[in-house]
Amino acid sequence: MVTADWPGVDPEWSREIDVPSTSAADKPGAVRTWHLLDNGPQLARRGLVPAGTLLCVHGNPTWSFLWRSLLAAGSDAGSAATSDTGSAAGRPWRVVAVDQLDMGFSERTGTFRRLADRINDLADLTAALGLDGPVVTVGHDWGGVISLGWALAHQEQLAGVVLTNTAVHQPAGSPIPAALRLALHPAVHRWGTTTSDAFLRVTHALARPPLAAEVRRAFMAPYRGAGRRTGVGNFVADIPADASHPSFPALNDVAEGLRGLSVPALMLWGPADPIFSDRYLKDLLGRLPHAQVHRFEGAGHLVAEDRDIAAPVFEWLAGLGLAESSALPPKDAAAAAAGAPEPADHAATEQAGTAVPPLWAPLTGLAAGADGGGTAVAEMAADGQVTRSLTWLELEQNIARLAAGLRDIGVGPQKRVSLMVPPGVDLTVVLYACLRLGAVVVVADAGLGTRGLSRAVKGATPDFLIGIDKALTAASVLGWPGRRISVRELPAARRRLLGVETSLTALARQGIRTCKGPTSDSSVPDAAPAPDAPAAVLFTSGSTGPAKGVLYTHRQLAAMRDTLAATLGIRPGARLVAGFAPFALLGPALGAVSVTPAMDVTAPRTLTARALADAAASIDATVVFASPAALRNVLASAGSLSPAGHEALERVELLLSAGAPVPEPLLAEMQRLMPRASLHTPYGMTEALPVTDISLEQIRAARADADARTMPGAGNGVCVGLPVHGARVAVIPLAEDGTAPGDCPVKAPGVTGEILVSAPHVKEAYDRLWLTQRESVRTAGWHRTGDVGHFDAAGRLWVEGRLAHVVTAPGSVVTPVGAEQAIEHLDDVGLAAVVGVGPAGTQAVVAVVETVPAVRRAGPAAPHLAGRVRDAARLAGVSVSAVLAVPAQPTDIRHNAKIDRTRLARWASRVLAGGRPGTP
Repeated sequence: MVTADWPGVDPEWSREIDVPSTSAADKPGAVRTWHLLDNGPQLARRGLVPAGTLLCVHGNPTWSFLWRSLLAAGSDAGSAATSDTGSAAGRPWRVVAVDQLDMGFSERTGTFRRLADRINDLADLTAALGLDGPVVTVGHDWGGVISLGWALAHQEQLAGVVLTNTAVHQPAGSPIPAALRLALHPAVHRWGTTTSDAFLRVTHALARPPLAAEVRRAFMAPYRGAGRRTGVGNFVADIPADASHPSFPALNDVAEGLRGLSVPALMLWGPADPIFSDRYLKDLLGRLPHAQVHRFEGAGHLVAEDRDIAAPVFEWLAGLGLAESSALPPKDAAAAAAGAPEPADHAATEQAGTAVPPLWAPLTGLAAGADGGGTAVAEMAADGQVTRSLTWLELEQNIARLAAGLRDIGVGPQKRVSLMVPPGVDLTVVLYACLRLGAVVVVADAGLGTRGLSRAVKGATPDFLIGIDKALTAASVLGWPGRRISVRELPAARRRLLGVETSLTALARQGIRTCKGPTSDSSVPDAAPAPDAPAAVLFTSGSTGPAKGVLYTHRQLAAMRDTLAATLGIRPGARLVAGFAPFALLGPALGAVSVTPAMDVTAPRTLTARALADAAASIDATVVFASPAALRNVLASAGSLSPAGHEALERVELLLSAGAPVPEPLLAEMQRLMPRASLHTPYGMTEALPVTDISLEQIRAARADADARTMPGAGNGVCVGLPVHGARVAVIPLAEDGTAPGDCPVKAPGVTGEILVSAPHVKEAYDRLWLTQRESVRTAGWHRTGDVGHFDAAGRLWVEGRLAHVVTAPGSVVTPVGAEQAIEHLDDVGLAAVVGVGPAGTQAVVAVVETVPAVRRAGPAAPHLAGRVRDAARLAGVSVSAVLAVPAQPTDIRHNAKIDRTRLARWASRVLAGGRPGTP
């Protein structure tokens, strides 16, 4: 009998069972002894009937200990069932975590067991246990393949499948992972896997963060001595590296069988896995497209150790409805398990499935009309000259030709295309060509930084990557996925070096030959993509954590276009200077002439007054969109404007700025530069753009109400106005601990809470972030933004900061933006940030200021400045404990305006604890 003395394991779960073997690896009549961790007998002793069984299968070189968190959670659900609530949702789950033969504490058989044998072994075990449905299989590493093999053979019992990092197929044209190639090498294999414990130690070292010492010892416990590690070596040797391997047919049967498996599926993935990387996840999704996926950024191969997987697994199980009934779910339960939010109203329900004009409809109409010869899109050079431009007709022709060429190389419905092209003519053409073909465009700009951009691209796993030379070089060096296409034609040697197949130029030439005539759009499918088909994955700025991919459908992109048009009055014929990449792409969809000024769009603060004026003059602009950081630099460089530059800006009718709170004084200065313009600051986010809108005049009126206290709820934060056309906004009140735990939206004045939005243009989902998506829609029909704010009595929304940045001071909850705005009114303060230092509930409020002129070194602020900052914050109702000064605030790369308060809080904690200030 095995003595179960391992951390996190109830000794009562450990058991052994003798199982008659029907495996071809064994002689007839053979009986094998298995070791299990099984909470079934414990549940039975307590008189509890489980909702179903989780059949958990480990990989190599782990054992059933890997699944201890699932065993504990399954048993805890049983404890909930016996509580006073009597909730049916608290029914326990039996969890059977096996030690495969020759592994863990199961019998060492002395035979070489191949994949088909192991699938058969598992069936022998479940037969001996009398295991009946509903069963959900759980697998990791090669245990994933084995669990799926069992699942395919027992579909009458099967309720669902859960997979952590695993693979069922080696993608064509790519070798097996380097670590496995090394382990298979004849010179290394026996020593690395059996004679020594190197393979185990290397695997355990993949944990992120490192395993605790007692956990490492538990994982090593069954494999002490070479004689106990034969199964580890045999497992590695059984990896089907190619089609000639004896286990390849069995693996292929599992891989192809998955295409017909319709039960609900959940994949929990560690993307930092050097073995089973995101390319294997992409392959699995191609076979199980209905699966729910959550990628735990930073987690690796041992994702069950790196992150809490029990909570999401049991949350997903609850959605299957098995806790209320022991019956198997219906065959269409995969769709039901998606967890999509309920619509906010009946209008949204009626809208689903209806036809909508595609995003590019205005573009097509202008190309076919009398205005087809007018400029549609242009690019500016640093000398103020237009370098390239297309008319509406030329734009339509170029899109059609490129679409034909892209289609010829396989770009089509559901194919993901990563676009790494600066805003301008090329990006406009390729974006609309991909959308018309039904491809899903992936837009993650260089503003995320090399690390963030690489994480985003790898996570999206595009089929194609289209980029400029710099992007293609990064793709080659960093191993980004996707067939590579350059914007321009490259020399043959350069193409080979970067792994580039072709270029947009060559594809356009091919498209001319493919199309019936020079103006034909025969490359475009007869029918536009379905309105509810995926259209784009747009990445957030990453200012509050790793950038998230936001999935939009064609319907939602079209709704975004229509909302902007209705709210801001941007109609066909408008002339737009787009200093912000998303608006450069939306310009043609709005029917607006678009020009990108000479600037680095990934660094908004590089926009100068001269570049802005040159762009405005080139198209006689009526609309300008630029971030607050861009506007600051425009004002700082306004002294270089010529009389003609001033005149061009004076003709602008509408100025839009968003991406971060826009201070009223900044807008007032811009008003002097653009005296005819109506200045607006729409509030929104990557998940919903825009949500509200407000003009400078309305900001002043709201501030006057706040100063005079004539309007209940006015003040404390940035007023962002009223909801835009078609949108509804509400809040979930904050609790004393700074969270927003409720699910009842309110609009009462003066109630601070997490901001919720409902609108036709709200995102479809977070891409491959099932848990994040579930959290964002847990209030049915609403998207929870993560921002914090309140309404005034006029229904205007005031934004007070991010939920993650709320400070929980003793006896109060402090939101940062109101105090920051008050501090920024000081003449010698540029940007201010309010952060919390210390344990939650007792945090000290710390103000970090960027001074004007800048201090030379970061650290405690001078006494006279600190006193004035405290006084300013006190006027906003906030008591500041400490004031620190920095030469420059750490901001996000995309907007150059969102302050990284989390980073500042860590730095402030170090400084106030007596550490060296350094740079935040």
